[in-house]
Amino acid sequence: MNHFHPPDAYSQLHEGISQILFSETDLQQRVMALGQEITQDYESCRPLLVGVLKGVFPFMSDLLRAITIPLEVDFMAIASYSSETRDQGFVRLQKDLETPLEGRHVLFVEDVIDTGLTLNYLLKNLRTRGPATLKVCTLFEKPRRRLVNIPIRYKGFDLPDRFVVGYGLDYRELYRNLPFVGLLKPEVFQPV
Repeated sequence: MNHFHPPDAYSQLHEGISQILFSETDLQQRVMALGQEITQDYESCRPLLVGVLKGVFPFMSDLLRAITIPLEVDFMAIASYSSETRDQGFVRLQKDLETPLEGRHVLFVEDVIDTGLTLNYLLKNLRTRGPATLKVCTLFEKPRRRLVNIPIRYKGFDLPDRFVVGYGLDYRELYRNLPFVGLLKPEVFQPV
């Protein structure tokens, strides 16, 4: 099932990992199961999968290949004004969708949901565009950090309230390319 290098091949990055939480095999098996469920639920329509760059792209890439019906994909890009405004759910749209949502069955694909504030803002924005349906699929959820109730239709795994990296999740733009998800060592956060 593994398609990439073993964890020790990523030695420079692996040094910053204290524990692997989800192996490549764990991730791929769960993504395949999510893809099968989505295929069944959307078999009578052509869903539009929407994701927010950058972190979602490894998961979304694998997920869309696990879905066996016709589908379309589009992306948004956002930027937080500051850490304070991000924590309040305020974001600036850097790249909007190119596909009209009117009457479409939209599946919003997210890598991780923690507080839910930013996702809540984005879902409100997308609902104003008139989709027929708007559902959420996330690979990871941090339920203990949730501040806003977001209905999640498809979910991969719960995460502990710790800093994790890999499979698209980053720390200062690093670690996204790891094929597994692991806990970042505390000393990585210490200034050099």
